[in-house]
Amino acid sequence: MAQALEDLHMPGLVRLRPSEMSFEPSPRRVRALLNGVAVADSTEVKLLLEDGHLPVYYFPVKDVRMDLMEQTDKHTHCPRKGAASYWSVTVGDKTAEAAAWGYKDPIPDAKEIKDHIAFYWNKMDAWFEEDDEVYVHPRDPYKRVDVLNSSRHIRVVVDGETVAETNRARLLFETGLPTRYYIPKSDARLELLEPTDTSSRCPYKGEASYWNVRIGESVHEDIVWAYREPIPENPRIENLLCFFNEKVEIYVDGVKEETPSTAWS
Repeated sequence: MAQALEDLHMPGLVRLRPSEMSFEPSPRRVRALLNGVAVADSTEVKLLLEDGHLPVYYFPVKDVRMDLMEQTDKHTHCPRKGAASYWSVTVGDKTAEAAAWGYKDPIPDAKEIKDHIAFYWNKMDAWFEEDDEVYVHPRDPYKRVDVLNSSRHIRVVVDGETVAETNRARLLFETGLPTRYYIPKSDARLELLEPTDTSSRCPYKGEASYWNVRIGESVHEDIVWAYREPIPENPRIENLLCFFNEKVEIYVDGVKEETPSTAWS
C-alpha cells in the first residue's frame, strides 16, 4: 500500500493558482537526511508546484552537501523545465543512487530553477520542516484538509453486506480527493474486519493502519484504514475507520455515492 508518492501523477488535482507551474519561496527550514546526516539544510528552499504532480522542494546549491554528491550519467527531459542531471548521494556506507536532480540550464520559462537541487523523497531516510518530521511529500500550501462532524446517514456496503452504518461520521474534505467518511468503530461490524501489516503515511494526517474485509470466502484486501495517532493538525479522525470509496458502495442519506476514479481505484 505504501508507495513512492512523489512519482505519482494525481489525476484531477486542481490548484487555485494562475499558472500550471510555479516556483515559490517557502519560509520553512527544510532538511533532508541520509544515514543520520543532513545532506540538504536550508531556510531558503523553493517549492515547485506543478499541475498534476505533488509538490517538490528545491534547495539552493549552496545549502546542499555537494561533497557527498556524485554526478551520474542519467539525464531526463521535461518540456516545462528542460534537461535534468542526476546525482547519487553517499553518506558513510550508504548510497542513494540517482537520488537528486537539478536543471543546470533550464528553459527560459523555468529560469528560477537554475542552481537548485531536488531529492527523491523516498530515497532519503527522513525529512523535516522546522523540527517536525514530514512524510511522503511536502505539504502543499494550496491544499486544505477539513474534518466536519455530520449527522447524515452513512452506510458502507461490501458484496451486498452492510459493513458499517452510522449517523455520527466525521467527513474529511481534502482538496482534489473524494470526501472520506470516518466512522466510529462501534458502528462497524468489526467481526468482518481483519487487521493487516499494511501501513501508509500521509503528510497531512500521519501514519495509517489497514484492515481487510472478509465476506464469506471473499477477502477485500486493505480497503479500510484508520489513523490511530494522527498528527496534531488532524486529531478529529483519531481511531475512526474509513473505507475506500473506490472499492466499496457508500450510501449517504440513502443515496448511493458515485464511485470516484482516483490513483487508488
